[in-house]
Amino acid sequence: MIFSTYTFIFIFLPITFFGYRLLSELRFHQAAKLWLVMASIYFYAQGSGSFVLLFIADILINFAIGSLIVRAARRKAVWRKRTLLVAGLLLNVGFLGYYKYANFVIENINLVTGGAYGLLQIALPLGISFYTFQLIAYLVDCYRERTKETPIIDFLLFITFFPQLIVGPIVHHGDVIPQYQDRKLMRFNAVNFMLGTYLFAMGCAKKIMLADPLTLYASDFYSNVGAGDMFSAWLASLGYTISYYFDLSGYADMAIGLALLFNIRLPHNFNSPYRARNFREYWQRWHMTLSKFLSDYIFRSFYRKGSGSFNFYFSVMMTFFVSGFWHGAGWQFVLWGIINGIFVCMAHVMYRRKWKLPLFLAWGLTFAGVIGTRILFVSDSASEAWTVIGMMFSMDDFAGMTVAEAGRALGAFAANHAYLIALLLVGMGFSFFAPNSGQLTENFVPRYRHAFVSALLLGLSLAQMTSVSKFLYFQF
Repeated sequence: MIFSTYTFIFIFLPITFFGYRLLSELRFHQAAKLWLVMASIYFYAQGSGSFVLLFIADILINFAIGSLIVRAARRKAVWRKRTLLVAGLLLNVGFLGYYKYANFVIENINLVTGGAYGLLQIALPLGISFYTFQLIAYLVDCYRERTKETPIIDFLLFITFFPQLIVGPIVHHGDVIPQYQDRKLMRFNAVNFMLGTYLFAMGCAKKIMLADPLTLYASDFYSNVGAGDMFSAWLASLGYTISYYFDLSGYADMAIGLALLFNIRLPHNFNSPYRARNFREYWQRWHMTLSKFLSDYIFRSFYRKGSGSFNFYFSVMMTFFVSGFWHGAGWQFVLWGIINGIFVCMAHVMYRRKWKLPLFLAWGLTFAGVIGTRILFVSDSASEAWTVIGMMFSMDDFAGMTVAEAGRALGAFAANHAYLIALLLVGMGFSFFAPNSGQLTENFVPRYRHAFVSALLLGLSLAQMTSVSKFLYFQF
């Protein structure tokens, strides 16, 4: 089920919200949370029905392992605690590895050995990359004795809560489980309701009015790269760069807004990343909950404070290697992670030596790097990415043309794609200059203008909601 659909907005959401509100007002607190869990499981089943029983089993097994780790820690049973953690990690990594990487392994075995092993017919379960991270973090924190044994209903809600279940934000159990246990938050809150509606409308408009048209054009170009030219390569690559931001940040806004309807605060996931002046800053602003997880559970597993620069940069590279492999089963994703890691290391070198480029040059180089890595990210292979970059700087399309003829060709392309170019410029304007959703909702006080903007954005979005368009990160 997709947030930006009539079914979700007019059927699922009202039934879920009013059922929860009724049970909460009657002070059936556990029943209200159970209602939300059941609604979330139903929501998940609509997009991954064949997997839902395994999904529930996975959650319950992790809950049992986490509880046993906490009990072993209380009894100072170090080896039992360690064995349970290893078993839990192997379960989660194995589960993710089978569904996401089994065919990748088979393809590479065939490539190296010349074999012809058949690929498995595996459908990737929705959200597996995201909720697996949350499960792993929970088990590791149980092992580190940073959490207590959690009531099962709160743990179920922590993993299944439908606003953030599929594409995040990746939430830490320590941030949300105390909210589920606070009965004051189960009362209706008009400010949160208005803020949630405002954020949901904002995210819906980002997705439908900006991201979807740019994604449609860009995906058509990348599905048949050989048929394009220099102009279309630039429009598609810039389009994907902007559409990925508005698609994912739009989902995050909708998720945060939906959670606020239930008085649950999820972390903001984006902080105007395209304003960054280096890749160190970029990854502090882009998909911040993923960056925080990678920093807390991957980087800190390799880095030892005071162990020198080599260990630091090695830890950064390993973190981005994992990030690249997490994003997709393909060597282009591994290369994408390595390149991002190199850029981040370069930024750290400059930061440590207090080297600074002029603002516009620093921003321009960073944004060029963002475009280049996005091309690699959306291409089917590294060679296709190189082909696209070559098309963007090839002058073959102008062979034999005068300057005037080349200008007319550019003008004709701009005229034929005026709507998309206008959307691209609007998107870039919002990305570079407008306040982001976190800034717009900081110290929020409901005003009539918020209601007007919410109604306007929702109305425009509903009018364009003619077909179901999946979020780009559903494939991860």
